[in-house]
Amino acid sequence: MALHMQRAIDKLKKGILSLCAIVEGNVLNAVKALENRDSELAKAVIEADLEIDQMEVELEEEGLKILALHQPVAIDLRFIVAVLKMNNDLERIGDLAVNVAEHAIFLATQNVIDIPLDFPGMVDQAKAMLQKSLDALVNMDCQLAREICAADDEVDAIHRQMYGEVKEGIQKNPDHFDCLIHLLQASRHLERIADHATNIAEDVVYMVEGEIVRHRTEDYRALSSEQKN
Repeated sequence: MALHMQRAIDKLKKGILSLCAIVEGNVLNAVKALENRDSELAKAVIEADLEIDQMEVELEEEGLKILALHQPVAIDLRFIVAVLKMNNDLERIGDLAVNVAEHAIFLATQNVIDIPLDFPGMVDQAKAMLQKSLDALVNMDCQLAREICAADDEVDAIHRQMYGEVKEGIQKNPDHFDCLIHLLQASRHLERIADHATNIAEDVVYMVEGEIVRHRTEDYRALSSEQKN
C-alpha cells in the first residue's frame, strides 16, 4: 500500500472512532436527561449535535477523496465503503439523540406518571447495542457484531409492548395523553438507535470478512437461540 494512502486511511479510521465517541456520549446524555428530567443536559445534547454534523461531512469528504485519488482495492476498499455507511448511521444516531433530548425537555415540565412502562428495559437494551456495536468496530470483532444483530428483535419486542401499554394507559388516564405520547416517541427513537447500531454491526462483518449479512433475520434468531441454550 502506498504510504500516502495508508496515512489517509489511518486519518479516516481515527476520525470515525472520534465520531463514535462523541455520538455515544450524546446518546448517553440524552437518555440521562430523559430519566432525570434534566432539561439543561438535554439542551447540551442538542447543541453538541452541530459538531456531529460537521464531523460527518468532513469524514464523507475524506472517504470520497481517498476513493478518487488512490483507487483502493480489497480490504482497503471495503473499509472505506463501510466507514462511509457507518458515518451516515452515526449521524442519524446523533439526530435521534437530539429527538430524545427534546422529549426530555417537555417531560421535565410535567408531573411524573405512575404507568408500568418497561422504559428502563428499552433504554438499557438500546445503550448496550450501541456500545457493543462500537466495541465491535474498534476491535474488528465479527462474533460480537453478529450477537448485536441477534439482539435487535428484543428491542423491537419491548417497543411493541410499550405501544400496547401506552394505548391502555391513555384509555385509563386521558389526562396523561401528552406525557405518554412523548414517552412512546422516545421509545421509538431508542428503537431506531438500536436499528442503526445493527447497521454498524453488519458493516463490521462486511469490513472484516467481505460478507454482506443484511436481511438475514433467521440466522440472527438461530444465533440468539443458541446463546440462550
